[in-house]
Amino acid sequence: MRILLFLSLWLTLILYIPGGESVLPLVINTWAFQSATETAWKVLEQGGSSLDAVEKGCAQCEIDQCDGSVGYGGSPDEMGETTLDAMIMDGNTMNVGAVADLRRIKNAIGVARAVLDYSKHTFLVGESASLFAESMGFLHEDLTTVKSRSIYLNWLNQNCQPNYWRNVVPDASKSCGPYKPVKGFKEWKNLHTENKVNLHSHDTIGMIAVDEAGNVATGTSTNGATHKIPGRVGDSPIAGAGSYADSTTGGAAATGNGDLMMRFLPSYQAVEYMRLGMEPSKACEKTISRIQKHFPAFFGAVICANNSGSYGAACSKAPGFTQFHFTVLKKGISRPQNEVVNCI
Repeated sequence: MRILLFLSLWLTLILYIPGGESVLPLVINTWAFQSATETAWKVLEQGGSSLDAVEKGCAQCEIDQCDGSVGYGGSPDEMGETTLDAMIMDGNTMNVGAVADLRRIKNAIGVARAVLDYSKHTFLVGESASLFAESMGFLHEDLTTVKSRSIYLNWLNQNCQPNYWRNVVPDASKSCGPYKPVKGFKEWKNLHTENKVNLHSHDTIGMIAVDEAGNVATGTSTNGATHKIPGRVGDSPIAGAGSYADSTTGGAAATGNGDLMMRFLPSYQAVEYMRLGMEPSKACEKTISRIQKHFPAFFGAVICANNSGSYGAACSKAPGFTQFHFTVLKKGISRPQNEVVNCI
C-alpha cells in the first residue's frame, strides 16, 4: 500500500516540476494584446472551453481595434472600405469555421464560430458571408471610422502609395489606377523585395488556448493588409496558414505578410514539427527557416504551444523588425505577460 502511495506521489511530482510542470490552462497570442489574453483566460477560469476562450479573446481585440489592425475602422482597402477575415479551429473535432472579405459586420470571429456551429461548411466569403451573418442575428454596421477614412484619403493624396499592384500601366509605383496589364513583361522580383509596405499593415491577432485537460483551440482575426486590392484574402482565415489546432499535439498561429506566409501553411507545419517531438520554440524556428529559404527577408512570426502547456515563438528578421512581442497567461501567473523573442 505504501509503495502504491509513493508511486502516486512520485507521478504527481513529475507533473509539477520543470519540463513536466503543469502550466495549464494556457493562453498565448500574437503581439501585446493583453486585454484579449485576459478575456480568453477568464473564460477558461470559469470552466469554459478552449474554443469559447479563443472566440471571446479574439472578439475582445475586435472591440478594442487592436493596433488598428483588428476589427472595424482600420486597414481600408483601395476603395476605402474595411473588410474582415477570421477563423476558429477546434483541435478535438478538427472542425473549422472561417470568413473572409466580411463586410458590415464587426464581430468577424463570432461569424466564423457561427459557420462552425451552424453550417456544414468551413469557409464563407464576401457579401454572401455578410448575408449569412445577418441571418444569424449579427448586427449590420458601418465599419468605416473617421480614422480609417483619413488613412484612405491620405493614401489617395500620395498617389496611392504604397499599393499591391505590379506589371501594370500606368506605373503603380507612381500613380493610382485604374490599371491594365503590361503585355510581355519581364519576370518581376520577389514580392518581399519590391513591396515596401508598412510592417504593421499586416498585424493580426492569432491565439492559442489550451484548457486544463489539454484541449486545444486556435483562432485569428484581422482587417487585412492596408490598401489591399478589394477581394484580397490573406493567410489569417485559412486553416493551417493563419492558425491550426490538434489536441493530440498542440496549436500554432501566424502573423505577418500573409500573401507570402499562406504559401507555406506555417501553422500546420509547426504543429507537425511538434507532433514529431520538437519543442514549441524549435518548431516555430524551423517553420520560419523553411519560409526564409525562399523569401529571406520576409516579415512574419509564429507562436506555438503543445498540449502540455509548453510554448514558444519565432520571427523572421526584416528591416525594422528584429524582435517579436507576444502575450502569455498561464497557471500560476495572475496577469498577462508580454514576452519577446529575437528574430532569426
